Amino acid sequence: MQRVNLSTVSEFVFVGLSDAPEIRLLLFVLFLLIYLATMAGNITLLVAISTDSHLHSPMYFFLSNLSLLDLLCPTITVPKMLGALLLEHKEISFSGCLFQHFFLIAVVGTEIFLLTVMAYDRYVAVCHPLRYPSIMSTKLCAQLAVGTWATGLLNSLLHTSMVFTLSFCGPNKIQQYYCDIPPVLTLSCSSTHSRELVLLVVAGVLGGGACVVTVVSYIYILLEILARNSPGIWHKAFSTCGSHLTIVCLFYGTTICTYVRPSSTYSLKWDRVVSMLYGMITPLLNPIIYSLRNKEVKCALKRVISQLRRAL
Repeated sequence: MQRVNLSTVSEFVFVGLSDAPEIRLLLFVLFLLIYLATMAGNITLLVAISTDSHLHSPMYFFLSNLSLLDLLCPTITVPKMLGALLLEHKEISFSGCLFQHFFLIAVVGTEIFLLTVMAYDRYVAVCHPLRYPSIMSTKLCAQLAVGTWATGLLNSLLHTSMVFTLSFCGPNKIQQYYCDIPPVLTLSCSSTHSRELVLLVVAGVLGGGACVVTVVSYIYILLEILARNSPGIWHKAFSTCGSHLTIVCLFYGTTICTYVRPSSTYSLKWDRVVSMLYGMITPLLNPIIYSLRNKEVKCALKRVISQLRRAL
């Protein structure tokens, strides 16, 4: 038989969050406010870190990278979702879906690796405080940051090439508000089992490796705290690691639930909720968590806000 190219789908259509006009308007206002608050919070945190000399340390250098990722993550998906809610423009071209998928997976992957690097940074700060400046040198911090971004991009390139080189010839309705791996895979006319296996293995190895490094770092931190057993050590350690540990639990839990599993277990309602948690709520909460838990960040933010007030 003559082999025919079945990749005839030129665009995809997102399934709306709601068909009721009044609900769509309410969701539009809600998500717009969340998006604007996320932008304001992370931009303010970036400005505070870049302008305050007290925050020019490895911990805040990595935190600034995290804030940048938290700016990018919702920006990739939320504007399109807001357009669909307000204008009912739910279509996205094949190439647009590909690029949205690529950048989203790159940002999510980079954030996972960055949180792992931040766990190592906290380990060095607690377990080797005297050697911390020499171990976490400017050169090493730059290398770790570049490495996380490069790994995230390469991981996304692999995932995107594996998904979008499949044949798409039938239904084109994506059961999600953005181009994500599980709902796109369900639309393919090709057999996806082998590629799903590769994607699961890669995601499992990279994600599992990141989790192991993070868990081991915190085990060493816990052992160091128990070994010292000095007054106030628990409070000091919690103030040092509490914010990062909270973000790790939020982000790792939601992303692993979404990506490290077969597409056959995909659930429309559950996955929408989970994707909104790591795609919208976590980027909103990250600057709040670090602001509430960290006195230095609080002071820096107060100085930035006071400067803005004087300027206005």
